[in-house]
Amino acid sequence: MKYVILILGLFLSLFGQAAPPHVVFVLVDDFGWGDPATFGGKIPTPHLDRLAREGMQFRQFYVASPICSASRCGAITGQYPARWHITSYLQSREGNRACEQVDYLAPSAPSLPRLFSKAGYATAHIGKWHLGGGRDVTDAPKFAAYGYDLGLGTYESPEPAAALGIKSMPWTMEREPQQVARHERTRWMVDETLAFLKAKSAKPCFVNLWLDDTHTPFRPMEGADEREPLEKFRAVLTETDRQLGRLMEGLRELGLEKDTLILLAGDNGPEPSFDRSRTGGLRGMKWSLYEGGIRTPLIMRWPGVVPAGQVDEQTVVSAMDLFPTLATLAGLPLPEGYISDGEDMTTAFKGTPRERGRPLFWEYGRKPALKGQGIRTFPYPKEAGAKSPNVGVREGPWKLLVNADGREMELYHLIIDPKETTNLTEREPEQAARLKQMALKWRAEME
Repeated sequence: MKYVILILGLFLSLFGQAAPPHVVFVLVDDFGWGDPATFGGKIPTPHLDRLAREGMQFRQFYVASPICSASRCGAITGQYPARWHITSYLQSREGNRACEQVDYLAPSAPSLPRLFSKAGYATAHIGKWHLGGGRDVTDAPKFAAYGYDLGLGTYESPEPAAALGIKSMPWTMEREPQQVARHERTRWMVDETLAFLKAKSAKPCFVNLWLDDTHTPFRPMEGADEREPLEKFRAVLTETDRQLGRLMEGLRELGLEKDTLILLAGDNGPEPSFDRSRTGGLRGMKWSLYEGGIRTPLIMRWPGVVPAGQVDEQTVVSAMDLFPTLATLAGLPLPEGYISDGEDMTTAFKGTPRERGRPLFWEYGRKPALKGQGIRTFPYPKEAGAKSPNVGVREGPWKLLVNADGREMELYHLIIDPKETTNLTEREPEQAARLKQMALKWRAEME
């Protein structure tokens, strides 16, 4: 396999491209579009700001779903999560059946780490997985089935790391003897990421660093439960930012800074939004198809390849684009027969904005929310004005939301009205009818 890497590196150098990079994909749980200060957030995030200064920001980045499991499925496969029958968060077997979904991502699904592993990369998953395993789902595939050499998951995974809790949910007060404190989880994950990169740096590495401290309940330190929620979130975000600074400094100390592509995004919008402060004023939050639920920050840095300090306000990027785009950036062939629901955004990632060639679609909420016996099918926002219709489409500047039964249609022009304040269905009936037909046709195909 080392000869594959040598030949690939020689090919790329001959044609004036960078050698295959290390890739660190940082996915932050429930991360609002307005959380980083560089996106307008009010809480200082100096290390995120530095990452943005040294790389690029994309201001119109969308995840595949406003809930964790489905969003992560879209990112790792490059396909709509409903294709793999994941439409809510993965939970107990009974709860999954109630959501009309599977218990885990099929190992036959396309997989970013498998793509890199087959090209000779060392691969690792560190942190929150939530694509199968935990609760009473004991037969979920191990990390190796998806192409990982190392898997250090949380409770909701097939192989939880001892330090993150083997049987303990991270949001409970209980802690196993070997388990690190909740407020030390991000530090531990960054340490393990740097240790893996150091141990495997003789060949390129692909690492998922999927953080979960910004998921409620916020526990920035021991004995912090009496503090106000916003105060606790401020401390959690500050610590997450500090640990991301340690990641960047660690890459520099290892001599890998210039050879590493860092991608940082959220898996879905925030919960709570604290009066939309965490969404930068965008409507909606986690569990919503309004912008605040599906638009998150995207920051990427690769010195010498990704232009430093650039802000792309124009390009509409999807998490599903990462599969084909990272393949191109690393010089890797796509799997034979692979069909992507995303698009290759290499030109945009190298600094030239581009238009999407195809619309984007979303779905969230197939049934009314159910509770009981540990089952919650589709949680919905409690914040005023945040619950959306359950099917969405974006084409160009237009975004339409509609329920799967064809009712409650909403049409927005996102360039003029990014906060989705004015429903234009009556002013633009032909546009609304066209997009409605398109959205419902897509939804039917996802059954």
